[in-house]
Order: sequence, then structure tokens, then C-alpha cells
Amino acid sequence: MSNRQDLALSLMLAVGATFAAVPGHAQPVDTSRIAAGSPNDWLTYHGAYNGWNYSGLDQINPSTVKDLSVAWIHVPGRSTRGLQSVPLVADGVLYYTGSYSRVFALNGATGQVIWSYFPELDEMLVARQTHSPYNRGVALGEGKVFVGTVDGRLIALDMKTGKVAWDSKLQDSQKLTVGFTGAPLYAKGTVVIGSQGGEWPGRGPIYGVDAATGKVKWTFLTVAPTDEEKKTWGNDSWRTGGGGGWMPGTYDPASNTLYWGTANPAPLYDWSGADWKTTGARPGDNLYTTSVLGLDLDTGKLKFYHQELPHDAWDFDSAVGEFVTIDRDGQKYIVHPNKGGFIFVYDSNLKVKNVYPIVEAINFVKSINPQTGELIGRRDFAAGKQAEPLCPAIDGGVSWNSGSYNPKTGMYYKIGNEWCITLDVVKTTPVTEPAAQLNIGANFKLVPPSEGQIYGHLDARDPITGAKKWEVRFPEPPMASVLSTAGNLVFVPDSRGILHAYSADTGGELWNHSDGLGHQGGIMSYAVNGKQYIAVVAGFGGMVSDDFAPTFGEPYKSMPRDDGVLVVYSLK
Repeated sequence: MSNRQDLALSLMLAVGATFAAVPGHAQPVDTSRIAAGSPNDWLTYHGAYNGWNYSGLDQINPSTVKDLSVAWIHVPGRSTRGLQSVPLVADGVLYYTGSYSRVFALNGATGQVIWSYFPELDEMLVARQTHSPYNRGVALGEGKVFVGTVDGRLIALDMKTGKVAWDSKLQDSQKLTVGFTGAPLYAKGTVVIGSQGGEWPGRGPIYGVDAATGKVKWTFLTVAPTDEEKKTWGNDSWRTGGGGGWMPGTYDPASNTLYWGTANPAPLYDWSGADWKTTGARPGDNLYTTSVLGLDLDTGKLKFYHQELPHDAWDFDSAVGEFVTIDRDGQKYIVHPNKGGFIFVYDSNLKVKNVYPIVEAINFVKSINPQTGELIGRRDFAAGKQAEPLCPAIDGGVSWNSGSYNPKTGMYYKIGNEWCITLDVVKTTPVTEPAAQLNIGANFKLVPPSEGQIYGHLDARDPITGAKKWEVRFPEPPMASVLSTAGNLVFVPDSRGILHAYSADTGGELWNHSDGLGHQGGIMSYAVNGKQYIAVVAGFGGMVSDDFAPTFGEPYKSMPRDDGVLVVYSLK
């Protein structure tokens, strides 16, 4: 199908009552505007640099939510492996991505297509990739829309027309089969994006790119950027260490600090056992994989870091891009979930202030010291079939999607997932040079529900202490982001395709609606002409949700695959 035919299809599938003119008084999207976080807009991946995933709109509230209904939908077409993006809105225009880095600009009130852009990709390369061809969103800034591609490019489009401003090749994706699936981050004239995954034999770069020209300003290697860090990778394993920073972090304008998380090392599983400091595939701590970084935005130089899991042997990486900034009692805290099911609380220099578990199914460590972040009672693997399952599962005690902090309730609303995997650790052939291959180092499978308890839960917690106020359980782990609002609501899109609205105070369910497809992407809220909307993407398929049909049966066995839809709600 040609681009012109695809565009026509998108136009036909955009549903709206009447065409509403796009507001004509658009303001520049710049660093100060993103930091302020106007409730009418959603200008960056988590809504604003504070990472709250929170809307200050309250038109939709416990009294009115019963009247929430579908306002319009948009079907992007060719949604291979579903939809995983977070829509952004600026001045009444909604921007979002589908698979293959397709970008759409829609009238936020009606869904009318304003423009669309479908990049030409190397289809043979895409077919060779494992974490592909989904895309998780765009960034806005300086009159441009920025999107990464799975063949290693970062593209800038004109916000008004969708025309290409520049198209920069950043990665040799033919050599490494690694590109970009996560959303970029814009701040102060720089667009930052990290490469996907941790199981590839690269060195996981994070790029800082000039927003005006597309030229690379700096590159930070997340694996052994200097000779000192190379010492933490025995046998020169740093050459193929993995560690991509695949999800967008955030930015602190006051200190000019970029906060970013990194992925696991390669091979994903190691056979060194307790002697991981000196033996195995990658002896040592493996800096800076499974870490949180503080980088100078202008230069990309490292200011400070914390390695959440030294020598990560479990794929519980820190690439979850959620950095929730909270001011309490004169102290600035940064809350960051780790895929292993722990929430780390830092000060602004990434010094550990607290660590608490959000899930119960954890056996890769006995605990983590809440004062220092030190791992207590590690469980490391020798080669062979492991006697007991590993918990959480490789899919994570928390997913890469975002929780939500509500400043009105003071609660942090976050999904925790309880599941485990059986594990057979394999000595893979050492990868001595970058190559087009995944380096897993194990065979694994979800423990079926008949043999172990699997479920997910939405927790309302104090974000600093971890104290839990209430919990809502789900029969299967939810894979999408959470949204809380000034209207005292918490929205959870679940894996069965149901969008739920709960009381932010009690967790009582107030409303739900089926979107017909499982959710594994973003949800956000915005306003056009004084009317509040809720936008959510639906469409299952991918590295995690592929396991749902064989593990849980219905409704996943009958759920359409390689399909997707953007659903937008408003009050009747």
C-alpha cells in the first residue's frame, strides 16, 4: 500500500462529529513551557519534566465520570505488535505514533487528520529485529516533532505540516540490529534518545542531538565509557555489553541535569554463580548497566549515578524511564521504579534515601538495604536448569509503563505484577565483536497459573515511605500506564482491554469501558475549547503480551493481533 493510500485510509478511519478548527494562537513549545506543565496540554512523555503522569484537569470527576463516552477514535493502520505510544497534545493538536514510527497529527476535539508521516524503513532489517517495529512516542520542541526509528534514525518534522526538517542517522542498525523504539526527550535545544534493549552486543549509547540541525552534540556510552569503567567488565566483555537506555528519562532545568535509566548487560543471564566478580561471561559490576544516571544536558558528561543492580543477572534493568520528582519538607526526592519490583527513592544527586518493594514475588535478592541500596542475599545462577523459579518473571515486577503521582492526594499510583519464570541457564558462545544477534544466555517460560499465583495490582502508596493505602487486583498483570487527575480519579487501562476509573481516595471503581483490544501503552488527558478529554492507545502484541494467550487463554486467544486504535473519551 502506498503512502497516499495509507493516508486516505487514516482519513476515513478518523471519527469525529464535526470538524473543529485547530486553535490559532499556538505558543512555542520550549523548556519553560514543558516544565510548567499546563493542564490543557501534554507536552512530553510523562506530561511534564516532573514525571508525574498527572493531569490538573477536573471536569471529569467522581460526579461526572458516569457520563464518560467515546468522543472519537483513530485507527493508524499497520499496527504490527499493537500500539505502545503515549500521545502528546499542544494547543489542541494531538500527536502520536504507530508501529514503524508512523506519526499522526490530529485535531484533538474531533480526531480529524491534519497530517501524517510514514518514514521509509529498511523492511529487511525490521524483519530481523526482535524488539520491533513498535514505537513509544514523540517529543515536541522548537516547532518540531521528533521521532526515532527502528533503523537507527532520529527525524524532525514540522509541527504544522509534517514535512521533514532533518533526518539524522545515529546508529549502524545493519551491524547491530538496534535502533530506537522509545520516545525522545526535548530540553533546551537538545533532543535526547537512547538505543533499544540490553541483549544486543553494542554499548547502549544515549545521544544528545541539536534540535535545530540534527547534528550530534554528544554521545554517552552506557557501557564502559572510560578505561576506569572497562575494569568492571572482565575479559574485555565491555565490547559487547548491551545496556541501552531505551526509555526516555527526564530533565531538571534548575541543575541542567538529565536523568536517564539504562538496561541490562549482555548476555542477559550469566552462568558465573556466586563468583560473578571474577568468572562467567562478563565478570564484574558491569558499569553503567542497570543504573540511573545524571548527565549534563549540554555536554553529556556524567555528574553522578547509582547502579541499582550491580552485575544484573536477571534482566531487571533500570531503563524504566520514570523519574518522579517530589518536594517534601524542603527535600527534593526522585522516585524511580526498577523492573525487579523495587522502588528506589533518591535525592537530586542520586544518593539513596529509601528502597521498598512493590511486589511480593521476589526471590532474586532477599532484600535491598533502604539506606545504601546494597543488595542483600543475591541469587546468582550456575549453568543448567534452576531448581526453583525466578521471581519476578523476566517481564518485570513493574513494567516500563508509568505510574502516576497525584499532588492533591499525595499518593503514588503504581502497577505491581506477581509472576515467576522457570529458568535454564545456558553457556552461550561468547560474542567477541558486535554482531546482529540477541545474547540471552537462558531458556525461560512463565510459570503457569495452575502452578503459581499470577496477578497484577494497582497500589496507592506514599511515594517516599512506600506505605500502602489501598490496592486493586487484576486477574492478569496490566501492561499500560496509569493516569491520575485533579478530578480525584485514577485511570487504569488493563490487559483485557477494559479502561477503569477508580476513586483516588479509596480505590473504588466508578466507571469502566471496553476498548476491544488489550492495552500496553500510554494514557493522558488534555483540554480543547474548555472540554476535557482522556486519550488511550489499545492494541496487544510484543515481547511480553505474546505470552498472554498461551498462559491465560481467553480473552487473549480470541483477541485480534497486529491491530491498534487510539480511543478518545469525553463527557456526553
